[in-house]
Amino acid sequence: MALSAAENLAREPELRSKLLWTVGILCAYRIGVHIPIPGVDASALAHFFQSVEGTLFGLFDMFSGGGLSNVSVFSLGIMPYISASIILQLLQVISPELKRMAKEEGAAGRRKITQYTRYGTVLITLVQGFAIAVGLETMMSPGGTQVVQAPGWTFRIMTILTLTAGTILIMWLGEQITERGIGNGISLVIFSGIVVGIPGAVLKSVQLMQAGDLNLFILIALLILMLVVLVGVVFMERAQRRIPIHYAKRQVGRKMYGGQNTHLPLRINTAGVIPPIFASSLLLFPATVANFSTVDWLKTAAAWFSPSTVLYNVIFVALIFFFCFFYTAIIFDPKDVAENLKKGGGFIPGIRPGDKTREYLDSVLSRLTIWGGVYISLISVLPMILIAEFNVPFYFGGTSILILVGVAMDFMSQIESHLISRQYEGLMGKTRIKGRA
Repeated sequence: MALSAAENLAREPELRSKLLWTVGILCAYRIGVHIPIPGVDASALAHFFQSVEGTLFGLFDMFSGGGLSNVSVFSLGIMPYISASIILQLLQVISPELKRMAKEEGAAGRRKITQYTRYGTVLITLVQGFAIAVGLETMMSPGGTQVVQAPGWTFRIMTILTLTAGTILIMWLGEQITERGIGNGISLVIFSGIVVGIPGAVLKSVQLMQAGDLNLFILIALLILMLVVLVGVVFMERAQRRIPIHYAKRQVGRKMYGGQNTHLPLRINTAGVIPPIFASSLLLFPATVANFSTVDWLKTAAAWFSPSTVLYNVIFVALIFFFCFFYTAIIFDPKDVAENLKKGGGFIPGIRPGDKTREYLDSVLSRLTIWGGVYISLISVLPMILIAEFNVPFYFGGTSILILVGVAMDFMSQIESHLISRQYEGLMGKTRIKGRA
């Protein structure tokens, strides 16, 4: 008789230890979010964030898991690491040395690039930490109370070091989850930050409805919209184009090999949740620095980048398309696939092996990536505009749902793979969750 999912987990000590390790690391991260930076008046800060609620602060605070509104040691969250990763990946396109290191040196090259990413994270965190420290000194609550009671270089240096140490610790926690736990650590850190904010967002929506600021029918319509978005995300994340592959028969000695028919799955959304996360991180950095500044023209520029403005959404969509193509090109190389098929005796019916196969795969992947970019843009932008219009928290936005569903499916697919490798029935019985290639 097939074992139930709970029995599978109970009888697999390695998987159980990985899950406990992952949960423990995420709990440690959530504790750090509530440890404030010394020298900040928490009450005055809370009043200030209430006055800027619904701006980019809300979106940045969501990605930091509430760390920004608490001005905790984890205020910057994982965004500096993501920004450094973007820079290193862009440099791989420009620099032949980095490209060779990533492709030819194998694990050793990847470790070097990871080390460079860490150095870049520290540099970015130092710059952002200084900007936030200076910004905090100039911030005042609506009642006129100074947020920082003792401004000066002592506070600035302490804040910079604290924020830098906090970001490095989050980066280390994410790497520990990836190495010793289940799932991608960085993605799970962002995932946990969004999940813990959902109950508060639901409570706020109820309070808005009770106060008469949010109509019941509008709330029901938004809930239906979120359900439709959720179903659409699940469908599109599992959608794929299957390219038929035939293997020619060949005789080795007295044995006949090949003659098999299979397929090459190409996902519509090959890049996954990377495009909206990268696009958001690039937009949030300058806007957040501008919001902390007291310079009038910087504040005006920050107002232009509100999630409900046309400029923000146009740039956001453009960045999404860019990272869709960019990240897809990194993780899927049609030339390598065509060469491997040719070496293995495989071919696509009606397409010559070699360059013709590469061109065909490249054209198919380009069309799929365009549709993937359209899908991610619609999911990320349209619900955000509607939600900003009706003053509903950011946690119900399309980007949040896309990240939650994408990370959850990846997480479940890794558990499935682990159970299957141990010859256990998966969590979903005969159903297999298709992870991201």
